[in-house]
Amino acid sequence: MADITALSQMALQLLQQLISIPSFSKEEDRTAGLIEQALQQHGVQTHRKLNNIWARNRHFDADKPTILLNSHHDTVKPNSGYTRDPYDAKIDDGKLFGLGSNDAGGCLVSLIAVFLYYHDRENLKYNFCLAATAEEEISGVNGLELIIPELGPLDFGIVGEPTQMHLAIAERGLMVLDCTAHGRAGHAAREEGENAIYKALADIEWFRSYKFPKESELFGPVKMSVTIINAGSQHNVVPASCTFTVDVRVTDAYRNEEVLEIIRQHVNCDVKPRSIRLKPSSIDKNHPFVQAGVALGRKTYGSPTTSDQALLDISSIKVGPGDSARSHMADEFIYVDEIAEGIEMYIEMLEKII
Repeated sequence: MADITALSQMALQLLQQLISIPSFSKEEDRTAGLIEQALQQHGVQTHRKLNNIWARNRHFDADKPTILLNSHHDTVKPNSGYTRDPYDAKIDDGKLFGLGSNDAGGCLVSLIAVFLYYHDRENLKYNFCLAATAEEEISGVNGLELIIPELGPLDFGIVGEPTQMHLAIAERGLMVLDCTAHGRAGHAAREEGENAIYKALADIEWFRSYKFPKESELFGPVKMSVTIINAGSQHNVVPASCTFTVDVRVTDAYRNEEVLEIIRQHVNCDVKPRSIRLKPSSIDKNHPFVQAGVALGRKTYGSPTTSDQALLDISSIKVGPGDSARSHMADEFIYVDEIAEGIEMYIEMLEKII
């Protein structure tokens, strides 16, 4: 069994190396290589597909359930407010600065350390599958989604995102709907045609006022907001079509497909989802891992932000060192102590169940 103090030091050094390498979404090949090399140096057999790296514990047993440990190594681009070099991974006053330090480098290296802690251990109740993935920041198709078929059956997932090690036991899903109301063109002065704007208004009012029967214990109702509308070409022509866009935040009370079906049953316009990939996520608050976290004084909550959790069809929880409020900020940082504490807390929670 590896020493936690040594693993914490390894995680900090690995994070400094990751910060020093630009890894914007779709451009993560070098950080993927670094992660692959770091794992192999610890005797781990790794797998790679594009910029995604995954591995299993040494004594993997196909008859046992598997826990997914997942976080991402891509970053957004640095914003104009930076006063420091975003790739200079310096530690000042207990803070490690650098792009991706908080979102989600600290989580990723902590989960790598946890994976290494258990990698050689025998007689575990669960297997471990580590996945360091790409394109999370753009919800890209060549990230976690690409390798899920390669990972095999998974029992539940721990997704590393900065939550101050509190437990996000649910996450909203997202659907963006492109809607088109159809009418018939005509001359406005002669009251010809069928005005598509008026037809759209009836549907827009439904989106504004409809209440879904089921509400989430954590999030309340499904939220629908009409955010863009477009119709007409000139003042004296009755428009034959009116398009509008609806932002739908789906709670863990529904699947995306269920919400889409209810919408189509109630409106007259054509409804085309851009995607139904970003699913709502949840884990039972009585799950042993959640209860282990609660016993350590961790709070449970519903997360308003999306992550790679949205791509998983299994029970999953979002938890990790760092603070979501620091994500994407100028002069991003994570406290060095947060990484060590995160590793210890992940292990304390896992020890209760494995």
